[in-house]
Amino acid sequence: MKGFREFLLRGNVVELAVAFVIGTAFAAVVTALVKNIINPIIAIPGGKPNFDAYTVTVNGSTISYGTFVTAVIAFIAIAAAVYFMVVVPYTRMTAVRAKPVDETTKKCPECLSDIPIGARRCAFCTALQPVS
Repeated sequence: MKGFREFLLRGNVVELAVAFVIGTAFAAVVTALVKNIINPIIAIPGGKPNFDAYTVTVNGSTISYGTFVTAVIAFIAIAAAVYFMVVVPYTRMTAVRAKPVDETTKKCPECLSDIPIGARRCAFCTALQPVS
């Protein structure tokens, strides 16, 4: 039982649980946005705010393509919202926090091979290196 408790409190599981709960709540917000704002705006030219009613009948078979259109709109809205509300800010935040990496190699002026910064002689062409 102790090992299971340590597993749950390790961090990744807790973060995943929090992300799942937030994602579920976020999906409800985006679904409401799509149904109540985006679908009516898109449906203004056609006059139907609910795409689920769109169907085509071919040889007695009914194809309900409206539900697919609604799902595609919801997917695009969720993808755009996640991108602009999560990915873009996270990318900017990590770029600001990123520390510049110290270079560990330099180019040999003779053969242009990468050699360690502290090298006195190139391992590839054996040229003497200026002390830096």
